[in-house]
Amino acid sequence: MNPDSPLQSPSAPRDSRALKGKRGLQRVWNAFRYSIDGFIAAWCEEDAFRQELLLAAALIPIAVLLPIAVIERLLMVGSVVLVLIVELLNTAIEAAIDRHSFEINPLAKRAKDLGSAAVMLALLLAGGIWVTVLWSRFG
Repeated sequence: MNPDSPLQSPSAPRDSRALKGKRGLQRVWNAFRYSIDGFIAAWCEEDAFRQELLLAAALIPIAVLLPIAVIERLLMVGSVVLVLIVELLNTAIEAAIDRHSFEINPLAKRAKDLGSAAVMLALLLAGGIWVTVLWSRFG
């Protein structure tokens, strides 16, 4: 952002590195801690994430133990992990919008609906992959 921009708060750091902390290994460690904080926040505050994580905890071992090809196993596990990733992104979108304002706004609704649609597509993809692999192997 331009340091002379009227959109930037005078008290805000002019350099984004000031917000991120150290460089090198310390920065990697900080990023890891922030990621763990994100997982904890999602677990504590998002019912959907908890449900999907519990489902993943059941499905991933099943996929690992099934007598299937490696590529099928990767598709099954990857599709479940993709659901978690998209749910985290959807949660981040919702948090950013709620941080801005709680008032009803058509753009905020659209952003939240789009995030929800992305989660639905990820769930449908995972379901389709699981059904296809299981049907082709055991159906």
